[in-house]
Amino acid sequence: MQITLNNRTELIDFEVLSLNQLIAYKNFTFKFLVTKVNHQLVKKDERDQVLVKDGDHVEVLHLISGG
Repeated sequence: MQITLNNRTELIDFEVLSLNQLIAYKNFTFKFLVTKVNHQLVKKDERDQVLVKDGDHVEVLHLISGG
């Protein structure tokens, strides 16, 4: 499938996968992530139920705070 991940076109060797599977596949390991699929915020506890499909726009952002 072809998706847009963080504003870059990505070819993924799956037809459909959950958002959590995509995060693991792309090796996003940061503890605090903000996720959106097709511009809709996806909460951490919903990532297993949200499916990423061909043509989707996905954002996975590291949430960093400082002082």
